[in-house]
Amino acid sequence: MGHCCCKPYSCLQCLDQTNESALAKEKQLSLELANIRDEVAFNTARCEKLQKEKEELERRFDEEVRRLRWQQQAELQALEDRLQLQFEAEVSRLQEEHEGQLLRIRCQHEEQVEDITASHEAALLEMENSHTVTIAILQDDHDHKVQELMSTHELEKKELEENFEKVRLSLQMALAPYQHLDEDMNSLKQVLEMKNQQIHRQEKKIIELEKLVEKNILLEEKIQVLQQQNEDLKARIDQNTVVTRQLSEENANLQEYVEKETQEKKRLSRTNEELLWKLQTGDPTSPVKLSPTSPIYRCSSSGPPSPARVSTTPR
Repeated sequence: MGHCCCKPYSCLQCLDQTNESALAKEKQLSLELANIRDEVAFNTARCEKLQKEKEELERRFDEEVRRLRWQQQAELQALEDRLQLQFEAEVSRLQEEHEGQLLRIRCQHEEQVEDITASHEAALLEMENSHTVTIAILQDDHDHKVQELMSTHELEKKELEENFEKVRLSLQMALAPYQHLDEDMNSLKQVLEMKNQQIHRQEKKIIELEKLVEKNILLEEKIQVLQQQNEDLKARIDQNTVVTRQLSEENANLQEYVEKETQEKKRLSRTNEELLWKLQTGDPTSPVKLSPTSPIYRCSSSGPPSPARVSTTPR
């Protein structure tokens, strides 16, 4: 307190006033201290309540993290199972489709080979029958003409013998008067004319025989053409065999592709296990997100492999 400025007779009155002021201030300070104590107690209780709420939130957060981990693990397992089923279904579908195509092509190939073989055998049999009939006709014609030539030759021989006998008789009578000379000359002319006619007929028959020989040559050429067609058919059959072999190689390439896809699936399983391990050992506050470049994301977004991807496998 400050020094009293009053006179000595009024100093007691000032002290009373000062004491009253001090008491009032003390009461005020007591009230403020009580308020502060109440506020401290309230804040302490509130802090304890907030601490309990914090512990409860941390416990709930840990439970939620564990639940999310199990949920993510279950979703990853379900995704892996679904991808495995899709992969197996697609592989089975591709194998069935490829086997169906291979069986259909084999059936078509066998039918074509059977049709070509039957057509070729029918054409060859028809040509052989035609050739046999033609040869038989030509042989009969040739035998008939040879028989005619022999008959004609016998007749001409008899005529020549008769004419020779006539000439001989004519020569015997040559010593006689020459009254029959003109008749003998006419007979000789007739004989010469007959000889010329015979030679002309033989030339015609020779020409006919040459024509028959030409026909025979044409038939032989047709047989050679059929043999060439037979060789062409055999070449086509060999080509179809090569196509069948190529289809077998494509089937082997498909099996190799299936094995590669199986290995890729195993690699994805290993990657999935690594992700699960990282989820179990990583920071619980930082959830793992699958990037678009991860194998599982690529597998789920790209879908099952198409037959076009399989057919591009190098042969």
